Amino acid sequence: MARSLKKGPYVDVKLQKKVAGKRPADAGVIKTWARGSQISPEMVGFTFGVHNGKQHLDVLVTEEMVGHRLGEFSPTKKFLRHGGKMQKEMEQKKQESEIAAAKAAKAPAAK
Repeated sequence: MARSLKKGPYVDVKLQKKVAGKRPADAGVIKTWARGSQISPEMVGFTFGVHNGKQHLDVLVTEEMVGHRLGEFSPTKKFLRHGGKMQKEMEQKKQESEIAAAKAAKAPAAK
């Protein structure tokens, strides 16, 4: 649900102080845990280290990001793959086809 227009956007106060009066080139990476803070136009060009629960991921703020939350650009879960026997078979077939294609490409070049 959207935040009330009467209240205005939520921007973390500490984050605003870190950005105020600085240039993006001089600031470096600004570490923050405020994932819920909205990106304001003053933040464009800065690089934020947004905490994902384990580490800080670097997020370079662009104009298209204004109005979104910092946490949207720092995923908290890492997708590996869907597991199981069927997935392993599919990956093995794909690998074999890539090897066959590489061998086929080398064969005409050798003649």
